[in-house]
Amino acid sequence: MAEEGHEQRRRLVLVAAPFQGHINPLLQLSAVLHSKGFSITIVHTQFNSPDPSNHPGFNFLFLQDGLSDHDIASLDLTAIVLVLNDKCQLPFQECLAKLVKEQETRGDQIACVIYDELSYFSEATAHNLKLPSIIFRTSNANTFLARSVLIEMYVLGRIPLADPLSQKAVPEHPPLRQRDLPISSFGPMKNFFKLLGNARDVRRSSAIVYNTMDCLEGSSLAKLQQHCHVPIFAIGPIHKIVPAPSCSLLEEDTNCMSWLDRQAPSSVIYVSPGSLASMNETDILEMAWGLANSKQPFLWVVRPGSVHGSERAESLPEGFREITGEKGRVVKWAPQREVLAHNAVGGFWSHCGWNSLLESISEGVPMICRPSFGDQKVTARYVSQVWRVGLHLEDELERGEIESVITRLMVDKEGDEMRQRAMDLKAKAELCIRTGGSSYNSINKLVELIKSF
Repeated sequence: MAEEGHEQRRRLVLVAAPFQGHINPLLQLSAVLHSKGFSITIVHTQFNSPDPSNHPGFNFLFLQDGLSDHDIASLDLTAIVLVLNDKCQLPFQECLAKLVKEQETRGDQIACVIYDELSYFSEATAHNLKLPSIIFRTSNANTFLARSVLIEMYVLGRIPLADPLSQKAVPEHPPLRQRDLPISSFGPMKNFFKLLGNARDVRRSSAIVYNTMDCLEGSSLAKLQQHCHVPIFAIGPIHKIVPAPSCSLLEEDTNCMSWLDRQAPSSVIYVSPGSLASMNETDILEMAWGLANSKQPFLWVVRPGSVHGSERAESLPEGFREITGEKGRVVKWAPQREVLAHNAVGGFWSHCGWNSLLESISEGVPMICRPSFGDQKVTARYVSQVWRVGLHLEDELERGEIESVITRLMVDKEGDEMRQRAMDLKAKAELCIRTGGSSYNSINKLVELIKSF
């Protein structure tokens, strides 16, 4: 689309990674930078592409990504990312070179390229075209440090672990145990560490941006900065800075909001295992009866295809809906930010993806942590042991344990104390993005850096 008005804005090119947990924060970052006076072009693969009509203030360019149906059907996320970085290099080179010429014709210029750490193919192209580049990490500082420890362990031959569920401490990174290390469950180990190494490499980029906060990760951010030769900007929680429409890859059931309106304050446990997690039928059976037996109102997201061998409704146990009645609501997908902001929600059963954690803390909602893989395990450990705003539900799911942990969070004094700590973090997060706050200042410094290019 054409820019409104005659005033020229310097253009930023932001390169996304095609996963729910990566697209949203990149679009939120784009909205923040657009509010600071920059024009925005989003570069995205055809795979999992967002709808441009939801973001009329941005231009969108879509790359031929070379993914086969077999690649996508494999659900091997590591392999998909490696293929994308291999196949997108040339299309991006052509796309960006054309965009540079178009901007020059208009007497304008591209200020820099900002790329998701998983779209690291972008850096070489930016460098070849003499454009500065900035890395955007949608995970957090603690996870980055944990990945670095993991790479060192792999080089020393200590990976794979003899016991992936070991309770042994990781001395290089307390409070993690070996079972909390962000090891991938997708594909061969060598591919995973190839991806980790590529994503970690700063190359010739000029800065790194994290969607995190000093009040959560101040010491880890300081440690990272000590060992990094480029500035690090912690600017989160981005979703609270400038209103930006959600880019959901699944259709959101907004009818659940009217159901929440009928519930008592802080009474509902919101259950959402995430956009990539999958369960077996035993898991969903135990979850169902654990929720029912807790007698607590619940809003439960059961994503189509998330239960092995089943689509959705038939995966719920016989009699479950009749027993729970109006006390429970099951949906395919929910508008999560709005749900967590609703005063009826008093707890969040989460996979502990970083975006979900930020959204939960930003609303003062404590958590039940049920990580599925990778970075989520690191975050879950920090939620339960460091920030102490959640309970870690580990090992096999069992209805009695589920009922117990829901009661602890939603009814017992222990849960009230976690809720208060979550509210304290909410207040600190709000201070971060207010005038003079750490994230507010980091955004301004980032803008100054970009304008200096």
